[in-house]
Amino acid sequence: MTESESHRILVVDDEPDITALVAYHLAKAGYRVITAANGRDALRTAREERPDLVVLDLMLPGVSGYDVLAELRRREETKDLGIIVLTARKDEPDRI
Repeated sequence: MTESESHRILVVDDEPDITALVAYHLAKAGYRVITAANGRDALRTAREERPDLVVLDLMLPGVSGYDVLAELRRREETKDLGIIVLTARKDEPDRI
């Protein structure tokens, strides 16, 4: 098993095509990919699967990506989790 195969990455996006594209490339690079299509599932999956990294869309239905990010930072077990924000938003007020 290579080092990348031992790392789990949670991809969170409500657009199936984007999720599939990101997951494909990460899996091709040898990572174990877990997916979630909304904020509620993302929080549950992060708690249950304990990923090493989250690729997070900010514009999610229901629980937003902003709320997911805040909750992951609030929880002791996920506060140091690496998170990459993936979004189509580009305006200055939308930057984190």
